[in-house]
Amino acid sequence: MYPTLGRLREERKPSVLVVDDVQPNLELIEAVFLKAGLQVFSASGSDKALDIFVKERIDIAVLDVMMPGINGFELCRRLKNFSDKEYIPVVLVTALNDKKNKLTGLDAGADDFICKPFDTQELLTKIRSLLKLKELHEQLDHSENIIFSLVITMEARDHYTKGHSTRVGDLAIEFGSFLGFPAQDREILKKAGILHDIGKMGLSEAILNKPSGLTVEESAEIRRHPVIGEDICRPLKSLREILPGIRHHHERWDGSGFPDNLSGDSIPLMARILAILDAFDAMVSIRPYRGRRSIDTTLTVIEHERLAGQWDPELTKIFIRMMQLISKKSFSYA
Repeated sequence: MYPTLGRLREERKPSVLVVDDVQPNLELIEAVFLKAGLQVFSASGSDKALDIFVKERIDIAVLDVMMPGINGFELCRRLKNFSDKEYIPVVLVTALNDKKNKLTGLDAGADDFICKPFDTQELLTKIRSLLKLKELHEQLDHSENIIFSLVITMEARDHYTKGHSTRVGDLAIEFGSFLGFPAQDREILKKAGILHDIGKMGLSEAILNKPSGLTVEESAEIRRHPVIGEDICRPLKSLREILPGIRHHHERWDGSGFPDNLSGDSIPLMARILAILDAFDAMVSIRPYRGRRSIDTTLTVIEHERLAGQWDPELTKIFIRMMQLISKKSFSYA
């Protein structure tokens, strides 16, 4: 009889980091969590807690607020910064139940609070709830990583487009910064840049790599890729913000694009940006039907196409200005 999948997976108890400078409090919370089947790491101060956090795999942290030196608010902030993009829930334990301290905790990144003297069942309920939330975050991250891996695999099949989506994503960060977008918006734009062509996974390699002109039927097939890409990414809630960019990055300012013939400001802003970045990278890269263009030549072509109604005229002017400034710094693209 074969072992179950559960036996093949690594069995690991969820881990909790408990920090309190009062030893009896520390021992009490530790005993509660051990009885509940959690792996417990204890620290009597923030310095030791940070050492544990760096060395061990921590799933959730429970921090006392009133500690000498680095207090719970500041420790919470540091743990959140150290965890980078990984979601680590933090619960603050405090005797301070006023609004000001709650706001301070929220500003530090705390996910929940429990007041002293605390109810054991309430604490465990909050911990279990946050651990389930962490598991959902990890599932979303895993699903996203699969899709990003699919893009890399897709481009690896074709020497001519290898790295295209990654470069568009990097360019999206650069342009978003030049436009003054906040960091969160720049990350969304980068994600859209990386995934904008994922719909090409559903197309024939023979059509994608065809060195000569496409037939009417083949052109219609190519035009399906934005809709296919939207369908691939739609099931993931974490990717829903970028769906307009994927579906509409081939719309034209004059309304003659695809798939929906949108025009002007009716084209989502994200898609208007991606359309410019996608075209730029394609022009400065080698393709089966032509060689690589220089940045200067590409910017001249883009300016001409801007006047012809291809892209958002204001965004295109700003992009050209950015690339001219980058070129003056002896920047080598692609």
